[in-house]
Amino acid sequence: MGAPMRLSLRPLIPAALAGVLVSLFLGAPAEATPPGIPSKATAQTYLNSLTVAAEANAGTYDRDLFPHWITISGTCNTRETVLKRDGSSVVTSSACAATSGSWYSPYDGATWTAASDLDIDHVVPLAEAWRSGASAWTTSKRQSFANDLTRPQLIAVTDNVNQSKGDQDPSTWQPSVTSYKCTYARMWIAVKYYWALKLQSAEKTALQTALNTCS
Repeated sequence: MGAPMRLSLRPLIPAALAGVLVSLFLGAPAEATPPGIPSKATAQTYLNSLTVAAEANAGTYDRDLFPHWITISGTCNTRETVLKRDGSSVVTSSACAATSGSWYSPYDGATWTAASDLDIDHVVPLAEAWRSGASAWTTSKRQSFANDLTRPQLIAVTDNVNQSKGDQDPSTWQPSVTSYKCTYARMWIAVKYYWALKLQSAEKTALQTALNTCS
């Protein structure tokens, strides 16, 4: 089989117009907007209050210690719920699988029409959380973190971009779309603040630099 066709609407439709068109149909912006993204000022307050400490327990991380994806409603699990939330004109089967729709990945600016081209990114990666304090949590708490739909922790993005990010923090990885770096930093800070996770020094510096770009 050949590589899946990857369509980008951005060169054809100005971003502002695309947003208007999607809003007319869905009442939502064209790109994924996870809930709970704080303002720049609030994010700065959160960042200032977070504890800076070295990572720990990296060698004991196991992805299975963060159970996901879990059932959210009916036949829909966390992944399927985020795909429906972040996509445009998403149609699902009786099993809640997305059979059609359009998804804009704000990390790299790509638009996809097949759900298989999307991963659900943990903004703060599970391994990063483990090294920053989650190793001391109960499995139940780690499950809540891995399936958190209330904070800006889950977002549908291009699969290979998510895989390239891996478990890196903002000191070594940020979205290639420069205009999204401010939003990404605010999302990351909000998650770490709510879950009382620690920061590393280089991570905090990178987050502050990204916040300084916010308008």
